[in-house]
Amino acid sequence: MHHFGNEELELLKQVVESKRLMRYRGGENGFTMDFESKICQRLKVKHALTLNSGTNAIYCAMTAMGIGPGDEVIVPAFTWVATPMAPLLAGAVPVLADIDETLTIDPADIERKISPYTKAIIPVHMGNTVCNMDAIMDIAKRHNLLVCEDACQAAGVTYHGQEAGTIGQTGALSFNMFKNLTCGEGGMLLTDDDRYYERALIMHDAGCYTRDHAAQMQEKFFPGFNFRVSDFQGAMLCAQLAKFDGFISGLKERRDLVRSILGSSQQFELVTANDPDGVLSVNIKFPTQKDAAAFKEKHGTIFWIESGRHVYTNWTPVLNKSWWDERLNPHKFARRTIDYPLDACTRTLDILTRSAAVSFGYSMPLSEVESNCRKLLQ
Repeated sequence: MHHFGNEELELLKQVVESKRLMRYRGGENGFTMDFESKICQRLKVKHALTLNSGTNAIYCAMTAMGIGPGDEVIVPAFTWVATPMAPLLAGAVPVLADIDETLTIDPADIERKISPYTKAIIPVHMGNTVCNMDAIMDIAKRHNLLVCEDACQAAGVTYHGQEAGTIGQTGALSFNMFKNLTCGEGGMLLTDDDRYYERALIMHDAGCYTRDHAAQMQEKFFPGFNFRVSDFQGAMLCAQLAKFDGFISGLKERRDLVRSILGSSQQFELVTANDPDGVLSVNIKFPTQKDAAAFKEKHGTIFWIESGRHVYTNWTPVLNKSWWDERLNPHKFARRTIDYPLDACTRTLDILTRSAAVSFGYSMPLSEVESNCRKLLQ
């Protein structure tokens, strides 16, 4: 979101004055719980759990859904490296699937990558886009698979009226400093399932058996980590959420302007979105890599293939198949050998080499947006 003001400062001041910096210190109420309640109302989801990162939100989703050693989880070859790391940390093994021309995971390749050991799919709504969730949920239903939506880069994106992250059995958001809602670092697990929520609650709070809410829980307590946030983060997020409608409308206005100008290009096409009304970004694609290279030389455009750890060929810790203790390496428990050669998903590499995002901020002057777009048509 990248804009902060007196709203954030006022709520942060209230946290300092309250001397109640931890979300559970002094009771169950506070800014973090208030934020979770507001998110549940806004997204029409039963449970929302704030964590210290989107990575840990996906990890908690994996463990909550029972993903573990011997399981396979299908992930796109185009996503932040944390996506395949989350199932690995849960003891499972990620299986790479190609993206399609929408820049999201290809449902047809998901089908091809399913094995008898596949347990879940993690569709990723990359860069304010949205996956073909109808097709993905249909595949999951037919093959009895679980779905965890990685919406870490898509807070506020919708798919036919449903918020990204609320369609699968679980979903994850990120509140990192580069995300649509931010508190510097943070994340959130979303689910309608009571058991998944309780398991995530336990995992994120050292077993949580000492908390006031423990007496009402049905799930057996087990050891967990400390993935909690402070109420400073909760306060920041409350202030950010109050501005969020303006942020979304600003992005949509600029998205539509960009489309109206660039749609006439003879050099490139607009990337077709799975829900054109629900996404908050615009991407362009070229027919060939040669065309893309010529455009880059002229305009200096950065293509998706250059996005570092978002491309599977740059996932060094995953590609290495190494672990901090080889006795616990998830690949030792896999029921078949899964390797990650650099040519595993060549279709993805081709698409990313030919595709680029059009950059615009929610508050960028419309005249500047228009000027930038017209330069791309020259």
